[in-house]
Amino acid sequence: MNYVVISSIGAVFMGFLALYVRMKAAKKPTNVRKIIMPPLFMSTGALMYVVPEFRLTPIEMLESIALGMIFSILLIKTSKFEIRDNEIYLKRSKAFIYILVGLLIFRLGLKTILSSTIDFGELSGMFFLLAFSMIVPWRLAMYLSYKKLYQQLHGKK
Repeated sequence: MNYVVISSIGAVFMGFLALYVRMKAAKKPTNVRKIIMPPLFMSTGALMYVVPEFRLTPIEMLESIALGMIFSILLIKTSKFEIRDNEIYLKRSKAFIYILVGLLIFRLGLKTILSSTIDFGELSGMFFLLAFSMIVPWRLAMYLSYKKLYQQLHGKK
């Protein structure tokens, strides 16, 4: 089994894990820590760039960041908060599930196509940067939205 297949299986597993966590999170009130911790934890993955085979050219970085930011728009549009019982909750969105699965399928297809022309290490670096460039704007937008509701709920602080 080659690296692309193994990493694709891992991506599918992570996608379903993200769906599970999202559905579970919607049942409990949220807070700033729950919003900002995922990108902070994910940022440790940038250590992969210490290894030369994972390093990217400037154009590969630009492509990965641009695509990640475009994908983040879909996640931002489907991540809304609401106030219930004097707490802030993430609203459940059926569209989020379809968008996340759609993005996963698109990324797997893209990885399959690109794996024939780009080395595995570079491709891994590109897809990490794409994912990171997707999660950071999404979580930043969530944070700003949360802060607005928090101020509305607790007054200006």
